[in-house]
Amino acid sequence: MTASEEFAIPAAGSGGSFSHAQGKKMVCLDVDGTIVHHDGRMSDAVKEIGRALVAEGHTVVVSTGRSLPATLPVVETFGIEHGYAVCSNGGVTVRIDATLEDGYEVLDRRIFDPAPALDALVARLPNARYAIETSVGDFLSTERFEDMSFGLDARGVSFQEMKSAEAVRLVVNSTDSTAEEFTEAVKDIGLQGVTYSVGWSAWLDIAAAGVSKGSSLEVLRERLEVPAADTVAVGDGRNDIEMLRWATRGVAMGQAPQEVIDAADEVTAPVEQDGLVSVLQRVLER
Repeated sequence: MTASEEFAIPAAGSGGSFSHAQGKKMVCLDVDGTIVHHDGRMSDAVKEIGRALVAEGHTVVVSTGRSLPATLPVVETFGIEHGYAVCSNGGVTVRIDATLEDGYEVLDRRIFDPAPALDALVARLPNARYAIETSVGDFLSTERFEDMSFGLDARGVSFQEMKSAEAVRLVVNSTDSTAEEFTEAVKDIGLQGVTYSVGWSAWLDIAAAGVSKGSSLEVLRERLEVPAADTVAVGDGRNDIEMLRWATRGVAMGQAPQEVIDAADEVTAPVEQDGLVSVLQRVLER
């Protein structure tokens, strides 16, 4: 499937879609720094409120930069047996269905040619580490480069093989630059034909042009016929900015950078104080 194609929600019935319940919210939640702490731990309070939201019939969409394998444990912990998730910063959309053999089916993968971006980046950042999530869900890397957001081990390949892959997500990490230096280097490169966001550290996520959490959530919202007024999103990273602007109620976590806070409608407490809990409690009380 190309980056320009839009997926279709399957017809209702066996193997079909799951409709959004009238009067409920479409609640889209970032994972790292929002649902879980930066060490990957989910508090009992967040787990309980997340499961309560699902049990009340709200459409809870885990919306993350993580790959699908790294997203599924969060989906399971929240008790989402029928629903949707947006992974890889909008590059992959899946339908969650506990009755399926794998527990899900991929509805959409937004792919792009990583070669131009790789050539531009390696010329400026020759010592950085590079990894690609491919269109079939594998991870390729030019050296040992593992991260919990991948959800599986990356396979070492030549730079040429990486350039020839169909990419859903390109990850770049610089071990010899500060976040500020890295950000300036990326801006100076002037990447074309892709969407990118810089993380908390010297970390770069690249997706197909125009693809973000917000763009993929909008496609899903339209297919599920969710009123725009019923959308809620919570996140803390620069890759959440489009999602927070997209939602009618966009909430930034308290530790978010200022540009993320500026994109939100409100701010909650930091993840260390379980700021997500009060946001979801308000959803339950309405």
